[in-house]
Amino acid sequence: MSLRIALNPSQLPERNGRVLLACEGRSVALFNVAGALYAIDDSCPHQGASLCGGRLEGRVIQCCAHGLRFDLASGYLVNSKALKVTCYPVQQEGDAVFITLDSDGFGEQG
Repeated sequence: MSLRIALNPSQLPERNGRVLLACEGRSVALFNVAGALYAIDDSCPHQGASLCGGRLEGRVIQCCAHGLRFDLASGYLVNSKALKVTCYPVQQEGDAVFITLDSDGFGEQG
């Protein structure tokens, strides 16, 4: 079962920016990359460091702690499928924006 969360316009990041959101007890990092929105779990799957504050290059986020780089669209480690951060689907419908969370806490895995 999934939970669709509507975001207020004040919660949306500026173009090429990011925000950290609290969604149903989870920390979700929301990125705006050239107008496209991507949502991921804020915890690096390696050792749990925050990803929201990492270096953003295009749609790749680099973990501050150990330099691991993840593709925001797939969640996978760049050039590898060894690690994956949980991704959450983001839908834009007119002026409304929604993030969909899986109720089991694992987000979208594919």
